[in-house]
Amino acid sequence: MTASTYHIPVMLTQCTEGLAIDPNGTYVDVTFGGGGHSRAILEKLDKGRLLAFDQDQDALENVPKDERFTFIQANFRDLKKYLRLHGVRQVDGILADLGISSHQIDEASRGFSTRFAGDLDMRMNQSAQITAKDILNTYDEAQLHKILGVYGEVKNAKTLAQGIVAERSVMPFETTEGFTTFLRKYARRGKEFKYYAQVFQALRIEVNDEIGALEDFLTDSIEVLKPGGRLVVMSYHSLEDRLVKNMITKGKFHGEVEKDFYGNLIRPFEPVTRKAVTADADEISENSRARSAKLRIAKRSEL
Repeated sequence: MTASTYHIPVMLTQCTEGLAIDPNGTYVDVTFGGGGHSRAILEKLDKGRLLAFDQDQDALENVPKDERFTFIQANFRDLKKYLRLHGVRQVDGILADLGISSHQIDEASRGFSTRFAGDLDMRMNQSAQITAKDILNTYDEAQLHKILGVYGEVKNAKTLAQGIVAERSVMPFETTEGFTTFLRKYARRGKEFKYYAQVFQALRIEVNDEIGALEDFLTDSIEVLKPGGRLVVMSYHSLEDRLVKNMITKGKFHGEVEKDFYGNLIRPFEPVTRKAVTADADEISENSRARSAKLRIAKRSEL
């Protein structure tokens, strides 16, 4: 398997330019995947160093042989802890591509896609305990209603949660194919695939605690980045983008930005781009995943 077949990196140039790479600096790619972004960073380094995180065992196949590169098989929510284990306290730039990789989607056994028959798994870390099957067959109606409504923005989340609980009492959910067949009666005609995608997104976020992991990572990045260091984060749905935007513009996930006695904003980051960067029409035509991507770039404030 080549890195290009594993995953085509979105907005590769914009990401590497956003990092404003110092050839002798230290950088972190917290979502290694197929290694596309990491290779682009390595090309710009001289005596610098790159550390990359990925919790997916399959990503190991794409690790480059380069003495400047260190691979860390771990969730990026533990950024600070693992960097310190490798003797690194502060870095010049951090890149995060929050999207699920093409490889994970296309591997039927992983259960991420509505297009293939496979187990209802959806774990990014294959040694993790909870699967999508566990959620569908054990969560109570209120829990299901919440994750479907909040994480999937499913309009009829309450009705669907009731239906899931009733259905599993007759026959537990086991496969993606069986579950999408069940979902068909709850989807608007002509909008079935969008509906499936919303429901699968909600389950995937819950299985992997993606929102909690993102909050932990962004909080760690404040301490890990040197003053003037760059934070480059690409997200693919509004829940993630809102958290990233709020941390960059307000220094917190919820509430309004605080000000000091003189009216100056108190926040750890300064936005480098006023608005989120999006892919151009050419890239979207070649890679449909780029359509929903939003890239935000920030600089660590001077201490």
